[in-house]
Amino acid sequence: MQSAALKSVLSVDQLPTDYYNILHDLPAPLPPPLDPRTMKPVAPEALLRLFAKECLRQETSTEEFIRIPDEVREAYLRLGRPTPLYRARRLEQKLGTPAKIFFKREDLNPAGSHKPNTAVAQAYYHRQEGTTRLTTETGAGQWGTALALAAALFGIDLTVYMTRSSYEQKPYRKILMEVYGAKVHASPSALTNAGRKYLEKDRAHPGSLGIAISEAVEDCVTHDGTKYSLGSVLNHVLTHQSVVGQEAKLQMDELDEDPDYIVGCIGGGSNFAGLAYPFMRDKLRGKSEADFVAVEPKAVPSTTKGEYRYDYADAAESAPLIKMFTVGHGYQCPPIHAGGLRYHGKAPSMSMLIDRGLMRSVAYDQNDVMAAGILLAQNEGVVAAPESNHAVKAAIDIALECRRRDEAKTILFNLSGHGLLDLQAYQDKISGALVDYAPKDSEVRASLAGLPS
Repeated sequence: MQSAALKSVLSVDQLPTDYYNILHDLPAPLPPPLDPRTMKPVAPEALLRLFAKECLRQETSTEEFIRIPDEVREAYLRLGRPTPLYRARRLEQKLGTPAKIFFKREDLNPAGSHKPNTAVAQAYYHRQEGTTRLTTETGAGQWGTALALAAALFGIDLTVYMTRSSYEQKPYRKILMEVYGAKVHASPSALTNAGRKYLEKDRAHPGSLGIAISEAVEDCVTHDGTKYSLGSVLNHVLTHQSVVGQEAKLQMDELDEDPDYIVGCIGGGSNFAGLAYPFMRDKLRGKSEADFVAVEPKAVPSTTKGEYRYDYADAAESAPLIKMFTVGHGYQCPPIHAGGLRYHGKAPSMSMLIDRGLMRSVAYDQNDVMAAGILLAQNEGVVAAPESNHAVKAAIDIALECRRRDEAKTILFNLSGHGLLDLQAYQDKISGALVDYAPKDSEVRASLAGLPS
């Protein structure tokens, strides 16, 4: 550890050797995925056409720890793990708060986000099984970039379906994926039946993660030798991200700090789960009273206005149904800059934790989160991704509440990605062109009304 007052840097020997699996400690088993044709539980082997066998094993495993393969750990080290933990002293001073604010830096690897933690693992498992081509979806492009990098490292071809709004807003993300060797298509595209269905209704359709998932899955099942890789939502993905929280626990311990608030943005839920679940383990065992705060956009209010129920994982109703907080797979997600948060549902495990009151959620407009990002940049020098700025905004609000109450609490949040390829969002905020979106309650009810009972 170096410069403990401002930054904690772990040694390479402190990189976790195992993933932590939240299924071991959940208060109840997760409801099983359902086959959309029969509405009965899906047998794991039925999903082998899509996923790597080891990923499916991890998806339902209840073992507490899952060993990280040596080759994956080596890749983590090459890509910058362990990652540093910073204290935002200048931001604290600007806010005049007695609270301490810490943030985990997941933005410093070549892909610029937390996503390589699972991308590298999934690409490795696929390579071990002989997979030569993968398909996937991406919102803002962080996941697509990470998987493109991982696929390049393990010699696998990759096709990415990128939501059209982000494809147009963030051209450099597309270029970066192509630099790593991926083929990138704006979604909805004319390449799949699912994509053509939406283009027939609207040639300029902004797309959504649900639509992009449908296209990637259709591409997978219609091409031999191809498998599918998902960047969030599913348990094996969140399990791989647990390296973030395990490192953060070590770092907070070395700083002699115990977080009172643990904060992160949620799209599907992977980055916040990665930070939060190793700490949630203590709460589930009665050893912590920390407040876990999940932050979503008002434009896609899955946990703040949606319902906890079964819904399709994709827009075309081809993937299994999973029980989760959702605004409905038919909901048209507005084209906000935080493209990685434009998913209609949330991870099943996180949904259960929110439903049981073990974790709470808040929602913000994009103007507010971008203002928070600018405040962070001007005081700490870090330009965060629009997604991460949701966590920044929540941390600031908590710190201001601590000032009002004169409470010296400790706040920890995950800075899940950099915003250096998202500068259009900052330009729109600075110029006054940024538009807020929030659905009416009636819109959400209408979307939910179409779900299967």
